[in-house]
Amino acid sequence: MAETDLIKLYSGRILELAADMPHVGRLDAPQASVRKRSPLCGSTVTVDVTVSDGRVTDFAQDVKACALGQAAASVVGRVVIGRSRAEIETARDELRAMLKDDGPAPQAPFDGLEVLSPARDYKNRHASILLTLDATAEAVAEAEKAACA
Repeated sequence: MAETDLIKLYSGRILELAADMPHVGRLDAPQASVRKRSPLCGSTVTVDVTVSDGRVTDFAQDVKACALGQAAASVVGRVVIGRSRAEIETARDELRAMLKDDGPAPQAPFDGLEVLSPARDYKNRHASILLTLDATAEAVAEAEKAACA
């Protein structure tokens, strides 16, 4: 990767998001917790959620990832409370399509993930970027399943 490519990839906005991640830490009493790891780069994300009436009511994340993974977690953390599993899964699928298939950016309220579009060309970064949405979608599904049991 050339130095100019790195500068383009790690834009000021991505670094700002990575430095200002909301909902960092763990919940005291989550309904579900999911840990995801990218085998390629070793990034890990642990997400805790509580869900009520099909909506995320509380959220926390422990993110050990590169600036791109942190930026994605930052965007997700800003908008995830109040979202349904379907909205989170749609955002995850749209982000994956944006990165892997040159698709459009995810729709609002997850449209802030567009900042990560320069990472399309860096396939080795995709898993880290997707970790938070992958973990969140799975955690919400687990919380809903536990509530029905």
